[in-house]
Amino acid sequence: MVERPNSPVCPPSRVLMGPGPSDVSPSVLAALGAPTVGHLDPYFLGLMDEVQQMLRELFQTKNSLTLAVSGTGSAGMETCIVNLIEPGDRVLIGVNGVFGGRMADVATRYGAEVRTFERPFGEVFSTEEVAEAVREFQPKVVGLVHAETSTGACQPIPEISKVVHDQGAMLLIDCVTSLGGIPVQIDEWNVDAAYSGTQKCLSCPPGLAPVTFSNRAVEAMDARSSKVASWYLDMSMVRNYWSGQSRAYHHTAPINMNYALHTALREALEEGLDARFDRHRRNHLGLRAGIEALGLKYAVDESIRLPMLNAVLIPEGVDDKTVRGRLLNEFGIEIGGGLGPMAGKTWRIGLMGAASTTSNVLLFLAALENSLQSSGYQFTAGAGVAAANDYFSNGN
Repeated sequence: MVERPNSPVCPPSRVLMGPGPSDVSPSVLAALGAPTVGHLDPYFLGLMDEVQQMLRELFQTKNSLTLAVSGTGSAGMETCIVNLIEPGDRVLIGVNGVFGGRMADVATRYGAEVRTFERPFGEVFSTEEVAEAVREFQPKVVGLVHAETSTGACQPIPEISKVVHDQGAMLLIDCVTSLGGIPVQIDEWNVDAAYSGTQKCLSCPPGLAPVTFSNRAVEAMDARSSKVASWYLDMSMVRNYWSGQSRAYHHTAPINMNYALHTALREALEEGLDARFDRHRRNHLGLRAGIEALGLKYAVDESIRLPMLNAVLIPEGVDDKTVRGRLLNEFGIEIGGGLGPMAGKTWRIGLMGAASTTSNVLLFLAALENSLQSSGYQFTAGAGVAAANDYFSNGN
């Protein structure tokens, strides 16, 4: 007979500075513990409307079909793909990291004719590369990762969007890591579909996936000749539940997770998007000052670096897991290791949402100095913290 666990849930306190999840504010955690109501309760239906409106503000869009999918960011990816494509549709996907590859995998599983074009991890695509690939393949949908979590690289979108639409294709972007940390301008960039997650710069626990679809994307969905392959993610039904006109039952929404998202969105908008983006930028630059003072280098070019996901090259002779283990076990700080060809070569340091603070930057640099010193890495003691302090005192 298996023994029943006799201890309550009591997780350790961590400083979450990895690629996600990020630290969650006390008010968002408190919202999770609010009384649960029914998924058709008038209070909850009103809250859903408010979540939609706040998501539109965050996505910077007027798209009617904007909502939170019940599932993590990967569910948002599947939602966008499975609703936009039918078996045999051509889908062109840029792969310059793990999540571009995942997008291609998902599209293939749903029967699309998928073609990828690639860049080494840590690089981004030029407008000319995309234009040539689109002209040659003539896809229905082009998929790109705006913020590649595996590399820390930010893909420029506006000019690429133009060449995609000039060839009659729709543009799908992954903004799981970017939403709430840097501008995501769905309408200005003319993006047809986008998905994100709650656990990155929104500082909400994982469990919901914000998505938005343009009118053109909705028209394409309405013109389908076959049913959406996923019942659970079928927007033709889910959107009726989120509609103030119909409220047709589809599935029981995660009530308390929507409370949490509502709180996280309200906090983000109360801070102000410009102020929020500037906070992420300033803390990134403070971290960069400290990292460079220690003689460490970034894995991607400065012009395309994400402020909320810092990919730093591990110096020669330093063991990846030893340093990350020391940071976690002795200082309670979680950072991420590299993925794919960057595994064992980079650390991924997150400054997302509530975790993007000056105090976290200074705490991390002090802990990193200790860990590097124990690994035999040579540097000027205190240089990282001093450089960051100097930036925060005198930087722009």
